[in-house]
Amino acid sequence: MLLVPCFFWGAYHYYKDRKKPEPILMLVLAIVLGYLSAHLGIFMYLALQAAGIDHNPFIMAQYNLSGLFWYCILVIGPIEELAKFLPFVFILARSRHFDEELDGIIYAAFIALGFALNENRFYLSMLEGGQAVARSLISPIIHALFASVWGYAYGFSGRFKIPHWLTITLGLLLAMFLHGIYDFYAFSISIYGALYPPLIVLLIWIWRMYTIRRHTDSLVQVEGKEDSQ
Repeated sequence: MLLVPCFFWGAYHYYKDRKKPEPILMLVLAIVLGYLSAHLGIFMYLALQAAGIDHNPFIMAQYNLSGLFWYCILVIGPIEELAKFLPFVFILARSRHFDEELDGIIYAAFIALGFALNENRFYLSMLEGGQAVARSLISPIIHALFASVWGYAYGFSGRFKIPHWLTITLGLLLAMFLHGIYDFYAFSISIYGALYPPLIVLLIWIWRMYTIRRHTDSLVQVEGKEDSQ
């Protein structure tokens, strides 16, 4: 239940990067780092709990929607995206194999798969039947989509006419915000609110598909020019 979705989405991303694939061992390392990053996220939550910031989003969804909104935007989104981002920027992005723009999305996605694997290990122990199956399938790709935002910002930062650090920071903040908004509507008990999480996922998916295809097409054009010479 846990490994199959991770393997499926990992194979999907590996296929998307087939023109210039990353070494398998590096992708495995990314998953391991992502798995460990979930523990970093837990540590951050515990640190906030020790500081007196300890809320149950399920309870807040029933009695305090405004509090739930700010908790998702300022706590859940930032903690989980930052936990995934740190091993990416300090370890994977410094690898000699990180040598093209698309690598930012690919490595970010594999870290997210490891994060989701660890997170599902906890949540699936409390779920049964269809809920457990749905979460095991959906959670990995959702985490990968959010991580792709800052992964894209890192990999493609050199193409923008603003400082690299600012591009990366804006990408990370955007991923945190999108993650927080998604969780707010996912926790909210509302028929209309239930429409927003899949819409957010769809929009990021469309953007990411376009970005990956554009990069793949550029590689094909380069290969074509080299073959003609």
